[in-house]
Amino acid sequence: MSWMKELFQTERPIIGLLHLRALPGDPFFPANGSIYEVIEAAKRDLLALQEGGVDGILITNEFSLPYEKKVSGVTLASMGMVVGAISDLIQVPYGVEAIYDGDATIEICAATGASFTRCMFTGAWAGDLGLIDRDVAHTLRLKKSLDLEELKLFYFVTSEGEVYLNNRSTVEITKSMLFNCHPDCLVVGGSAAGENPGADAVRQVRQVAGDVPVVCGTGCKLENVEEILNAGNGAFVGTTFKVDGKFEQPVDAHRVKVFMDAVRSFRRD
Repeated sequence: MSWMKELFQTERPIIGLLHLRALPGDPFFPANGSIYEVIEAAKRDLLALQEGGVDGILITNEFSLPYEKKVSGVTLASMGMVVGAISDLIQVPYGVEAIYDGDATIEICAATGASFTRCMFTGAWAGDLGLIDRDVAHTLRLKKSLDLEELKLFYFVTSEGEVYLNNRSTVEITKSMLFNCHPDCLVVGGSAAGENPGADAVRQVRQVAGDVPVVCGTGCKLENVEEILNAGNGAFVGTTFKVDGKFEQPVDAHRVKVFMDAVRSFRRD
């Protein structure tokens, strides 16, 4: 049995994204806002995702815009408080991600008991945030020092909006990442949240990934999910699960259920 099947009870999981609202310290945290309001919103989204039948959940600081290259202590503390407050309600495998910061992601996983996570763990990138230079050697040594042998790491091969600072193809990047880092899973993302990279991009990475599963990171929708799952080994789904399919809205349990019913009609595992 593969680790994906063991963890998610399927070889092609749909992992729902639980996007935390802006947190204390974030530029767009509302005036006179409260961490308890963030917790209540997270509870509602968690219950909606589970009611709809997702196979797993990834909790992210999605509304901590603009994202920090090194996530601040107040953000990690806030994330830890939210995850702790909703932990008794979690009924599926879950992960936690501190966006863009691999080290902070490892630390928040250690603090919250997460089973898996994803992040931009490798590479040097340029975009709206400036230069993002990851140090995966330090990140993996941190994971080792925290005794997180069972924590599964999903590595982004492509970034949401940044340009990779070298001229290698996605296939070449995949091959070197597999050799240097031994990722548990590879993630192919589109240009932004809700933007699909296309089944061909997923399939291209899958063809060189060997036994390492490849999942779609963004833009998986009802109309393309069968093609995406046929090309790869699963998907993270966020925006399409929300009211009217809009990024800024809360999760709609009915939309989740319709999506998951469709997935189970052809996944058959």
